[in-house]
Amino acid sequence: MRVARSASSLAVVAIACLASVSSHAQTAKALLKDAGGKDVGRVELVQLPAGVLLKMSLKGVPPGERAFHIHAVGKCEPPFTSAGPHFNPANHKHGLETKEGSHAGDMPNLHIPANGELVIELVNPMVTLAKGPPNSLFDADGSAIIIHAGADDYKTDPTGNAGDRIVCGVIVE
Repeated sequence: MRVARSASSLAVVAIACLASVSSHAQTAKALLKDAGGKDVGRVELVQLPAGVLLKMSLKGVPPGERAFHIHAVGKCEPPFTSAGPHFNPANHKHGLETKEGSHAGDMPNLHIPANGELVIELVNPMVTLAKGPPNSLFDADGSAIIIHAGADDYKTDPTGNAGDRIVCGVIVE
């Protein structure tokens, strides 16, 4: 009986420690809208030791393979060119297949099912939510998340031939 109490006490302490760590992690969010202003999803961002965790939830986005990037400016005025180019503080070429390294904002394509709903989580190790470093998503003009009309080919500089910008969300604390 004594061992069971010790094990359960350790489990409670471990859960409390994890809750404490996650409650102190720096977070951000982006509310995603299409060009007509309709809410189509959200992204929650959490700073981890390995980079930034992006938890994306979409509803009502056109189905198909879609490029998904972090862009360099925190503005989302349709047709979303106001969000600027891909977030690229290290001045690399575009593309996850580039030997020299990709833009910090290059992300894998989304595969949106026929119902337009998708929930994913992924980590981007090249960005941070900490203010000050060159790879901070909170630089002077902010950052935005963009979903494009087409797929990213992972190699064509500077945009991956991803097509028009169809969804945008400004990253905010």
